[in-house]
Amino acid sequence: MNANPGRFQERARSGAVVKPRGAKSGGPRIGHMMPLGPVEKPTDFKGTLRKLVAYLKPYNLKILVVVLLAIGSTAFSIVGPKILGNATTTLFNGVLAQLAGTGSVDFEKIGQILLLASGLYVLSAVLSYAQGWIMTDVAMEVSYNLRQALMDKVHRMPFRYFDGTTHGEVLSRLTNDVDTVNRTLNQSLGQIVTSAVTVLGILIMMFSISWQMSLIAVLIVPISFGAMFGIIKASQKYFAQRQDFLGHVNGIVEEMFGAHLIVKAFNGERKSIAKFDEYNDTLYQASWKAQFFSGTMRPLMRWIGNLGYVAVVIAGGWLAVRDLITVGDIQAFIQYMRSFTQPITQLANISNVLQQTIAAAERVFDFLEEEEEEPDPEDAILLDPSEVKGHVEFREVYFSYVPGKPVIKGFTAEVKPGQKVAIVGPTGAGKTTIVKLLMRFYDVDKGEILVDGHNVREFRRSDLRRLFGMVLQDTWLFNGTIRENIRYGRLDATDEEVEAAAKAAHAHHFIQALPGGYDFVINEEVTNISQGQKQLITIARAILANPPMMILDEATSSVDTHTELLIQAAMDKLMKGRTSFVIAHRLSTIRNADLILVMRDGNIVEQGTHEELLAKKGFYAELYNSQFAMRAAEAAEALATA
Repeated sequence: MNANPGRFQERARSGAVVKPRGAKSGGPRIGHMMPLGPVEKPTDFKGTLRKLVAYLKPYNLKILVVVLLAIGSTAFSIVGPKILGNATTTLFNGVLAQLAGTGSVDFEKIGQILLLASGLYVLSAVLSYAQGWIMTDVAMEVSYNLRQALMDKVHRMPFRYFDGTTHGEVLSRLTNDVDTVNRTLNQSLGQIVTSAVTVLGILIMMFSISWQMSLIAVLIVPISFGAMFGIIKASQKYFAQRQDFLGHVNGIVEEMFGAHLIVKAFNGERKSIAKFDEYNDTLYQASWKAQFFSGTMRPLMRWIGNLGYVAVVIAGGWLAVRDLITVGDIQAFIQYMRSFTQPITQLANISNVLQQTIAAAERVFDFLEEEEEEPDPEDAILLDPSEVKGHVEFREVYFSYVPGKPVIKGFTAEVKPGQKVAIVGPTGAGKTTIVKLLMRFYDVDKGEILVDGHNVREFRRSDLRRLFGMVLQDTWLFNGTIRENIRYGRLDATDEEVEAAAKAAHAHHFIQALPGGYDFVINEEVTNISQGQKQLITIARAILANPPMMILDEATSSVDTHTELLIQAAMDKLMKGRTSFVIAHRLSTIRNADLILVMRDGNIVEQGTHEELLAKKGFYAELYNSQFAMRAAEAAEALATA
């Protein structure tokens, strides 16, 4: 039974958004996607962009189609105002002719023009829809493949990597970073093409109408951008401060709720509220200023834009009086001018979004390129678990989590088939590390570990771990029924086998007493059953797996005496006839061990049976007597206060 669950992954428990290391948060958006706060930038923009382009290579044909559709859709929509301008000119000239008595309005021609314009707009909309549909398909496939690659990578990563990386960082790559890439592919790629073609096309159409009015329109652009970036620069510090203190507020709220009992017990409410008020006041001030600057953006841009419209209308009227331009052209030009600044702003927005996207993609690719654990041998040994004897040897084993700082130094021991071996010692002696090396969660620096005469490096990791069952002090159960949690030990087990394992673990009685029995659903936080009940379920899971060897980390410190006896009896039944390794905390529970390995500073300082070690009056006797004296003192104190 593998100690690390595969298909059931750890879930984020808090409601806060998980952020990657070093991530900076932006403020609210202008228009479609403009971040007003600081934008996170990648360390290698070009290199990451090349990797992303290479990753998109299988979708080159679809992306090319999207680009062509975007160009076609934009081109048809750009031509529309010019055609509508012809309708306006035809109507204006017809009205003048009718007033002069020299003609009438040609409604048939106007109808044909309007029909043509409508057809172009409909065609533009159809092409735009097709572009979005294809790009959404590409974006979803890419994000699916990235998540799949990241998930596969997690299972190939050495445990050493996770010693220095938080779960939140890995989770952020699977969620936030992939979502950022997905959104950019889905929204921004087509928008880049559309905006670029729109700017170019509108400029051409504007200059084809009037170069004088076009110059006025172009001069408005730097004024608009100067005002926009001035506001962005002034507001950045407030958005950054807002995000910073929003994190502080979320943190203290989570801390207060997570440790609510402790806060109440030590009368810490006043201090917590005072700290919350301090952060909340700062958050209020920063948010107010950030929103104020953000609120001035739209009216200021509208005011500058209106100045441009006034200048264009005056210039257009002056040109029309001199018969240098038609009324329809003025109407078309104003339509183009209204559309001119939007794609430029979008391109500026997208440049910031691309920075964030490449930064997200960089984290994803960095993780995918992390060094993986040593691959399993191609000629791996495959042992039938039913034929494994359980003979384990440690030969001069050295190991260090941090290079140059060994925690296991020359560990040597032999465990015979069927023996119950207890590993004892003070905190930090290396007890749990020995078990991790045995399961190949880590590889030894020097020496070797053998199972039935074979070096553990000669096995595939999955095959090696199938030879062991684990019952840890920190129980792991997932959101599901009790039956499903027990069956996790052997997924093809029948309901009868699941119940038999529960009976052997002394868990059947309390399971039947729960609403629904074996179909009782354990909640996500695993808070609707007791600590002792959780432990008995994990023991039932290990019994169902029926491995030839067992690893047990005693977990009776937080349960009552009756439950402790049940757990101990279940463990004894589980270990019967199996080579078993027990990481012992309460030395009184391992008196019947066949072999006790006493560890200190990463090595064995004593070994033997309980009686032999007590007779030596060495380190084990010192540990045992200190525990005995402590419990005697606790019992005496309890009697005195009774």
